[in-house]
Amino acid sequence: MVNNFKSKDEFLEGAVILIDKPLGWTSFDAVNKVKSLLKYRLGLKKIKVGHAGTLDPMATGLLVICTGKMTKQIQYIQADEKGYTGQFKFGVTTVSYDREADESAFFPTDHLSLQFLQETADTFMPGYDQMPPQFSARKVDGQRAYLAARKGKNVELTSNFVEIRNFKLSDYNLPFVNFDVTCSKGTYIRSLAFDLGDKANSGAYLTGLRRYRSGNYHVDDAFTLESLETWMNAFAESANA
Repeated sequence: MVNNFKSKDEFLEGAVILIDKPLGWTSFDAVNKVKSLLKYRLGLKKIKVGHAGTLDPMATGLLVICTGKMTKQIQYIQADEKGYTGQFKFGVTTVSYDREADESAFFPTDHLSLQFLQETADTFMPGYDQMPPQFSARKVDGQRAYLAARKGKNVELTSNFVEIRNFKLSDYNLPFVNFDVTCSKGTYIRSLAFDLGDKANSGAYLTGLRRYRSGNYHVDDAFTLESLETWMNAFAESANA
């Protein structure tokens, strides 16, 4: 059952709640909000809640949240391919590969064109060995890499092979270029931005990211956190009527 619930027992049995995560929220913030609504609006005080695939605070879009017995399916939902749109900025990089850090290195852009960048983007398909960002949630010796990175320390990360099944660039307006990418689990779009800029002999970083699809789930079918709260309030009132 996905965003079409008729009884609060469905959440206990196992449900998928699609959320359009807002900018600035962590995935755990969103999960805690859903868990709080289930607890205080529907009276479900003991219920498992988890998400299938982290979104960075600087990203928006589809977050798949599972409840009850559906939490056992999280690993399979996470394995589905993902679809993203967003924007790169060329000619400059940041140490975090996105807007979390200040711009720190600058590169030429006179040689760039949409055709050249698209041809460069095509070389990443059908996949490549990708190095995660230092500012990532990847664990090294039991610690998240970004915790060390924020202290100015580098950790030794290992690359992973990721599949890039679609990579289209559009709205060429240097230094900004929009993109649409379909990729496998574990792909860091921030790293893709950095790697594309590097391969094009001009740095780049991620300025905007939105996940619109995870497997067969689509953000068009998702609740905002506000609309979910409104819906749960109405649901609770009708159940108690």
